[in-house]
Formats: sequence, C-alpha cells, structure tokens
Amino acid sequence: MGDTRESADQEAWERAVRDAWLRAQAGDEAAYRQALSQLAQRLRGFFRRRLGDAGDDTEDLVQETLMALHVHRASYDPSLPVGAWATAIARHKLVDRWRRQGARGGAHQAIDDVAEFDLPSTEPEGGTRLDLQRLLDRLPEAQRRAILLTKVEGLSGAEAAAEVGVSESAIKVQVHRGLKKLSEWVRGGAR
Repeated sequence: MGDTRESADQEAWERAVRDAWLRAQAGDEAAYRQALSQLAQRLRGFFRRRLGDAGDDTEDLVQETLMALHVHRASYDPSLPVGAWATAIARHKLVDRWRRQGARGGAHQAIDDVAEFDLPSTEPEGGTRLDLQRLLDRLPEAQRRAILLTKVEGLSGAEAAAEVGVSESAIKVQVHRGLKKLSEWVRGGAR
C-alpha cells in the first residue's frame, strides 16, 4: 500500500514539475521559478541522502545542479520525465564532487544502488550560454569570475585562486556568495 501511495505521489510531483517546466520553456518566468523551486526541494533530499552529514556540500550541489539545469534547459527532451533529466544532471554533479574530493565511496551510498537511476537519463548537450551570461553579468566581477572558473570551466579552488591571484578561501567565499545570489534571483527574491 505504501509503495502505491509513494508511486502516486511521485507521479503527481512529476506531472506538476513537468507542467511548470514546459510553461517555463515557453517563456513563463513564474513557472520557471516554480519548477526550479520544486526541483531544488527534490535535489536537496537527493543530495542529503547521499552525503549524510556533509550538509555544507548539499546546498552547493543543489546550486550547481540548478545552474546546469538553467544552462542546459534547451537540451531537455519533453519525452523524458523532468525529474529523471534533473537527477541525471545531479548524479553527474555528485560524481564530479566525489572525484574532486578524492572520495572512494566509503561514507557515501553506492551510486549504482539508487532506484532513481532506473529512470531514463540524458547527457545534456549544447545549452544556452547566452542566458547563463546574462545571469552572471549581474554579479560582481569577483563572484562571476570565481563561478566561471570553478563551476563552468571546472578548475579546482586552488587552480582558480592561482589564476586570479587570491587565496583559495577567497574563491570559495566568492563562489558561495555568487551562487546564493543567483539562487535568490532564480527564486524571484531579488531583482
């Protein structure tokens, strides 16, 4: 009985987020904020279940995933569930994080054992770099550059710090502040 209820809840959530996502794809900004909010809530649970006590990483990964969803939203295939598409991107962000940290999976749940990954997934291609640039252009230069170097170009904090000429902790602070501001904008908190 619980599985039936859970399945019905999942289907209802998927219908709601898909409807919002498709309206967003057609240019509805309110629907876009709604879809991202629904996805962010689901992503937080997804990452918390896999990271356990590493709560600081959870919000960073949610923001990285939302940024990737934004950048690659044009690659969404409407024949696929939005949740599966978002989960595939989240999975890649999580694996990237584990690789950067040198994690070997000891304290983390094995990624292949997760039922969500039975859903179809796609590797996002292309993207809308122009839209990302518009969002990033609103940030202060230090935040924009830190995000571009670490989240878009994939440099480590140390590599980005060396390129910019600041400390690694300064890069981390700028990334955190920039992602927080982008999140506020996406959710409609600041204009």
